[in-house]
Amino acid sequence: MNRRLLVPAVVLLLSVALLVGQAATAPPAAPESPDGGEGAYPGETLITVQAYGWFDEDNGQVFTVARNGTRTWTYDPPHAYVFDAEALDNGNVLVSLGQTPLAENVRCPDEYYSGERPAGQNGCIYNRVVEVTPDTNEVVWEHSWYDAYPTHHEVHDADRLDTGETAIIDMGNDRTFTVDQSGEVTWQWNATEHLTEGTPFWEEYVAPLPEDERAEFRRSGPESDWTHMNDVDRLENGNFQMSIRNFDTTIEVDRETGEIVDAVGAPTRHEVMEEQHNPNRLERHGNLLVADSENDRVVEIDAETEEIVWQYDGTGSGQKLAWPRDADRLPNGNTLVVDSRNFRVLEVGPNGSVVWSHSMAADRGIVYDADRLGPSQDPLAEEPDDVPAGGELESRSSNGNTVATVDSWLGFVFPSWVGLGEVLAGLVGVVSGLVLVREGHRDGWFSGVGGGERGDGRGGGD
Repeated sequence: MNRRLLVPAVVLLLSVALLVGQAATAPPAAPESPDGGEGAYPGETLITVQAYGWFDEDNGQVFTVARNGTRTWTYDPPHAYVFDAEALDNGNVLVSLGQTPLAENVRCPDEYYSGERPAGQNGCIYNRVVEVTPDTNEVVWEHSWYDAYPTHHEVHDADRLDTGETAIIDMGNDRTFTVDQSGEVTWQWNATEHLTEGTPFWEEYVAPLPEDERAEFRRSGPESDWTHMNDVDRLENGNFQMSIRNFDTTIEVDRETGEIVDAVGAPTRHEVMEEQHNPNRLERHGNLLVADSENDRVVEIDAETEEIVWQYDGTGSGQKLAWPRDADRLPNGNTLVVDSRNFRVLEVGPNGSVVWSHSMAADRGIVYDADRLGPSQDPLAEEPDDVPAGGELESRSSNGNTVATVDSWLGFVFPSWVGLGEVLAGLVGVVSGLVLVREGHRDGWFSGVGGGERGDGRGGGD
């Protein structure tokens, strides 16, 4: 063989050998859920999947799984994106979901169309907060509304309050409100009155930023994804905690006055959190446990100092976390983590090891929320005050979040055994193959292909 062909030929053979070897020796898919043994907190797990396959697939669902991975209940609303779910004291489940016009029960109002109605999912979203009885999947209570759907207008969270009211966060209209059992709105908070230019929040957190950064936090229109408000919780003092994702901030709002009385994080302060989901206040410790999504980690933050007292990024679990969107501290010190783009739920012990997991990688289930129901199927407190603080736990973290993010996106395209290394090996193999073809063409290897005449030994190429 010509010496100039030797190197690409060897590289090609090595690349092919690597890929064949990886495919042949790839371990079987992880069991649906390994038994957690003594390390896992007892009880079934309530899980929501926003969608299967890709974010724009309207095939979400909510279900419960036993510790051995067996599904014990499923609620499967047609043509829906499913976000938060919480078990209620009466045994029912409160679910936040958005249905597309493909569902038979959805008929978008004319105001959401400028012309002919499209045949697909576009046009509007039908936001529903439903209370479902697991015995029959009957909807026994509901609050719903239509909204425009250019994306990011689906209801993400709702909480049942002790008063019987339901607190709902509405990202499409940049508001949080409460409704009673009759559906009457009993309280409302509008971000347009508290986060825009001229407000105390803007003057403290946004005005000091350079102009090019301030522009990101200006509202560009009623249908823009301005705040991406995605979580609301009632605190022990009666105030509401809200997650303002696009401002990298959680705020505490006085229900009586509507004023923002505290904030954790701030716009562009990404070392604290960035585009977070599902913050939970650990009331007794004064800490905030939050899925720090854009930073591909879960963090526990001292709400006073904003010091990170505990963090976990998936180190030691086989994969780095990729866009986590929920984290709950359990009574025994374990932490339940939703790893959205790796299609899994993890239960992490106090020493950072995984003691239980549930994988939906085979179906590419983009998980949104997970709650442990407890030994007697009773819901655990969403804002617990009887759990260990992060300072008592072992952090697990390392560098490499960019690699983790790229690796997770590959999971949407390639089989599970294909990671970033395999893709790079494949690209090297392709380039080496192209070099071989080009050089072989120059040496006349292919001059007779297709009935052509062999030339002067240099082929018919360039």
